[in-house]
Amino acid sequence: MVAAADAWDIATRTYQANFEEAKVVNARLTDRSGPELFGDLGEIDMLIASPECTHHSIARGNRPVDEESRRSGWYVMNFIKELDPRWIVLENVTPMRHWPGFDDLIDRLKKTYKIRIEPLDAADYGTPQNRRRLFIMGDKLGMPSMVKPILRTERDASSILDRAGTYAAEPVYNGKRAASTIARVERGIAELGRKKDFLIVYYGSDRAGGWQRLDRPLRTLTTLDRFGLVQWIDGEPTLRMLQVPELKRAMGLTHLKDHRGEGVKFELDHGTRRDKIKVLGNGVCAPVMRAVVGSLLGGGSGDLLEEDLRDRPRRSAGSRQMKTRVN
Repeated sequence: MVAAADAWDIATRTYQANFEEAKVVNARLTDRSGPELFGDLGEIDMLIASPECTHHSIARGNRPVDEESRRSGWYVMNFIKELDPRWIVLENVTPMRHWPGFDDLIDRLKKTYKIRIEPLDAADYGTPQNRRRLFIMGDKLGMPSMVKPILRTERDASSILDRAGTYAAEPVYNGKRAASTIARVERGIAELGRKKDFLIVYYGSDRAGGWQRLDRPLRTLTTLDRFGLVQWIDGEPTLRMLQVPELKRAMGLTHLKDHRGEGVKFELDHGTRRDKIKVLGNGVCAPVMRAVVGSLLGGGSGDLLEEDLRDRPRRSAGSRQMKTRVN
């Protein structure tokens, strides 16, 4: 990674901590923004962009839509035109396909790139979370391959949890809980029976009753603190919220390895707990993006080795990527 831009300072500080040599800019992009933000980047192989998703997402409910925000998908065009990368990846929530400007954007990209559009669920790539996102992949030299799911059993929500007792939990019936919280807990108990751990889910818009089992992938992590763990201690239910280390696991941000097979630690040290949850909720699950990039470079969904990349047609000696978050 050689450069990145984001409008939120916590995001850019987090990015810089993880990519120390990258040029990271804290700026809100517009239709006039371009790569001059970074100075001279040299030749770029791949551009990865995540236009603002708030005004496409069903999570916003019935709040008014900001069309200028929805147009942020176009802001990446100046970067693509001037940097001229061989490969591009645009990521967003799946409702972006219904944005009135979506077809025009794809038509513009198709003038230069062979385009594949795929909705991908993170649970199909070894991530313990159901997180469905739209990926627009482009290659100048040929149609991008389908991003094949990793053939393995789904990882469930129980796999992200720290050992019981790691974090403080309070009794469900402590006289302080909101009636809606108690109702979520009691619906879960009614379905599973007593002494079965499960999660309650806040800010949900589905008909799941505000709870979920632990033997399935976590429901979609958002920028809000929405998951509470119900555990039984001495025959009584207790409740605590999921913590940042557990949510990092839900995003596939543990046990990462670089191209040499060496362990990589994802640093998430900036901001408050709420900020860290927002960083994670705004992100792309690491195993999914690895699979997408691997598919474009010809490595499938597995790990890529630097020596493999050198044998492929490319514009520069190293794999140089630039990431923008357009918001």
